Amino acid sequence: MRKINETMLIDEILDLDEDITEVFEKNGLNCLGCPGAASESLAEAAEGHGADLEKLLSDLNAYLEMKKEEE
Repeated sequence: MRKINETMLIDEILDLDEDITEVFEKNGLNCLGCPGAASESLAEAAEGHGADLEKLLSDLNAYLEMKKEEE
């Protein structure tokens, strides 16, 4: 499993799983369809939306781990 890090582009993360948008929304980011998603890193998006980057990273990686366990 690929681990999400702060330098990944939002689009890269969205491509990992179609339902991961729920995690972004829970953390105050509505990234799906955002024009910045193609060029903005996770760190930049978190900063721009006032989200806690460490919590966001933790939530995203926990989500992917849970999905992997469901397979």
